[in-house]
Amino acid sequence: MKIGAHVSTAGGISKSIARAAEIGCEAIQIFGSSPQGWAFKPIPEPEKESFRSQAADAGIDSVFLHAIYLINLGTADEAHLERGVQSLVNYMNLAAEIGAHGVVFHPGSHKGAGYEAVLAQSVAAIQRVLEDSPDGPYLAVENMAGMGQHIGAKFEELGRIIEGVNSPRLKVCLDTQHSFAAGYDLASTEGIEAMISEFEDTIGVSNLLVIHANDSKRPCGSGVDRHDNIGEGFISESGFATIMGHPAFREVPFLLEVPGFEGKGPDQQNIDILKSIRHRAGLDPGMGS
Repeated sequence: MKIGAHVSTAGGISKSIARAAEIGCEAIQIFGSSPQGWAFKPIPEPEKESFRSQAADAGIDSVFLHAIYLINLGTADEAHLERGVQSLVNYMNLAAEIGAHGVVFHPGSHKGAGYEAVLAQSVAAIQRVLEDSPDGPYLAVENMAGMGQHIGAKFEELGRIIEGVNSPRLKVCLDTQHSFAAGYDLASTEGIEAMISEFEDTIGVSNLLVIHANDSKRPCGSGVDRHDNIGEGFISESGFATIMGHPAFREVPFLLEVPGFEGKGPDQQNIDILKSIRHRAGLDPGMGS
């Protein structure tokens, strides 16, 4: 079980490795471009080589890219959909070039049309991305919090996308806060067991690629996407102890996307909390479970 965080790439993607190492990351997630814009500038080969070299030196071999936020596979705007597909292809190419394990993306919103109305379009778009992408990296669709008209707040919706695409390269990123907001009670053992059971039935635990480890500022079922530091939210440290101790999660990297105790994003204190929980569960690297 690797523990890491989403880390800033200000100054170039290679700069992220030192920032990750400084807070104790064993895994890392980064953006490959501005998350709020469509522009994608190819990264010079020396910068990519520096990233790969520094990551190897730091022992960070679990690397993920997070796609931009503008992608919406449920859009009725054909031009917007095309830009989303191309953006994901750009990210998949970059992932292959820097040795990243996968690209995580938000599926978007049906904008009131309903899930059934956008399912076929979403499946076809993902199939196109995978067809135009190099071998190696996985594409991981993230579960959503349920705010507005999100696609994929319920596991059944993600499972039907996985089934429709029918590719071993499409996986799932499970966000703990989004799950909690969507009504899955990760604060209790019974709730976690029920969540895992539903996940296995609709998606398959074998399709779980990575976890976004975030506590929740809002109660279970709120539908609101508001991350909190580990132990400061409604899931609590005990909830994360149960999550991390569950056999379904023991081989999956945990990546923090929290505000930080000083409001500067994921920090060593959050990393240390997760490492402490992992240690108590006997799951440290090299330890038996």
